[in-house]
Amino acid sequence: MTARGWFLFSLMGVVWGIPYLLIKVAVDAPLSPSMVVFARCALGAALLLPFALRQGGLPATVRTHWRPMLAFACIEIIGPWWTLTDAERHLSSSTAGLLIAGVPIVGVALARFFGDTERLGMRRVIGLALGLAGVGVLTVPHLTGGDARSLAEVLVTVVGYAAAPLIAARHLKNVPTLQLIAPCLALAALVYAPAAALTRPAELPSNEVLAALAALGVICTAVAFVAFLELIKEVGPTRATVFTYVNPAVAVAAGAIFLDEPLTAGIVAAFTLILAGSVLATASGPGSATGPVLRHPGRRGLAQRLRRGPDPRPDRGEARAR
Repeated sequence: MTARGWFLFSLMGVVWGIPYLLIKVAVDAPLSPSMVVFARCALGAALLLPFALRQGGLPATVRTHWRPMLAFACIEIIGPWWTLTDAERHLSSSTAGLLIAGVPIVGVALARFFGDTERLGMRRVIGLALGLAGVGVLTVPHLTGGDARSLAEVLVTVVGYAAAPLIAARHLKNVPTLQLIAPCLALAALVYAPAAALTRPAELPSNEVLAALAALGVICTAVAFVAFLELIKEVGPTRATVFTYVNPAVAVAAGAIFLDEPLTAGIVAAFTLILAGSVLATASGPGSATGPVLRHPGRRGLAQRLRRGPDPRPDRGEARAR
């Protein structure tokens, strides 16, 4: 990957590693999942829409690409954000973050199913396997505290997070980032506005909860989505989702720092596997250059003549000489 790709990858590993902690703070307040998703989307849309409008041509972009934009909004935001937030009412933030790390594996499976031609060499396969092993080391001890519905909701989120980048890469790669994200967030906010109004808290939440909602909207939504779509354009949809292997590490670290969760030797070992897997899974394998392989023209021509035997038309050599 390029230096820009590594910067975006590292940024996404952090900014989408902390939402699980922030969501947990909000739902424990308690705020309804609809209220949390609405606040997050509304704030993100309010920040990004002015910049998208300033670029010009937003209405035309929406008219031209409204179908894939609607699919992206539903599969990436409207569905998964609610299921993830609802699941965290019963799962810990670290467990939710750990389970989301299955996104790259599902993304690879979906890409192959839909005929994606992005090369998946042995190095990247080993990287995905190492990352999954690290996630397994982290996840297994945490699974006993979750119920079947919450785990199913996280699975829905995983599938959505894996499928949406494929839509963006196939059908929306020429759409400016802000003109894609801002309308999608605005649509999601409109969808959840009625439910948020019906479940709004009777009293103003505490400063801690308000800060969590603000961070979700600004850092984990507005900033993160802009970086995410730029990362897809930089490295492709399958490789872009590998940052979700780093997210569990960030989620567990946040739990250890802010919630006093233990940092065991097993967690440290899992960190190592996850980071090593991320490096391998995002690296370009040898021989992946897109340019043609150069060969010596004289030797190639000699080999072809030897395989064909003598030229039955002796006058060809004379014609070429002239």
